[in-house]
Amino acid sequence: MSEFSLDHRLAEDTFFIADLYTSELRLMNDSRWPWLILVPKIADAVEWHELHTDQRQDIDFEIANLAAILKANTGCKKVNIASLGNMVRQLHIHIIARSEDDENWPGPVWGFGKRVPYQRESAKVLISSIQKELGQSA
Repeated sequence: MSEFSLDHRLAEDTFFIADLYTSELRLMNDSRWPWLILVPKIADAVEWHELHTDQRQDIDFEIANLAAILKANTGCKKVNIASLGNMVRQLHIHIIARSEDDENWPGPVWGFGKRVPYQRESAKVLISSIQKELGQSA
């Protein structure tokens, strides 16, 4: 069995936030939406239903916790949670803060417009806030 390694596209498109119990947490480099990416540290994981029950439960706990943190930090109206995997097969979960005044409300974020990368300082502020909520330091 191979070891966990992050798909290069996820690494290139995101900023590292934290190493959690079951997953690696990252911030999508698109400032239009506060958009977290949760990547389970399970080698060769592709499909949610193929995980062991205990793995799914651990990841579900992380998703719920992160959704609450994201909502509290952004004041968003809705948190979208999805796992698509059509472009990047490695299992990863999108946790996205949505508000009625965002660029494509209520439509989906995928395939809409052109990505707007974060200014480095803006990303650092959001990352630090999430790390603080998780009890981790920068």
